[in-house]
Amino acid sequence: MNDVEKVARMDQLVSHLWMVRTFLKHSEEAEEDDELAEVHRELYDFMLALGGPSSENDHTAYLKVARKKLKRLKAARDLFLEIQPEISTHTNFRMTAMSLDTTVNAMIDVLAK
Repeated sequence: MNDVEKVARMDQLVSHLWMVRTFLKHSEEAEEDDELAEVHRELYDFMLALGGPSSENDHTAYLKVARKKLKRLKAARDLFLEIQPEISTHTNFRMTAMSLDTTVNAMIDVLAK
């Protein structure tokens, strides 16, 4: 997979990350739970950091930034997977946890290549 293909795949995965973040941000639970609010802020920070390189079509910078921010993204994922059962066991939250985990794992795979 070349850099153009990696960025295209990452952009697809970012769209999933965006939906997870949107669900979490607008949930009533996020208003009441500081850790959950931290998760959606970290997701946004990851996506925001990719905005500049993406708009400039700078694939090298995009991948560099994504790799740099990956540690914090994984930490946000891990935090959410840990706190999700305490926040809500509703299907929406369980599926959001699965989606976030799947997306981050796919990003790890893309960035490792």
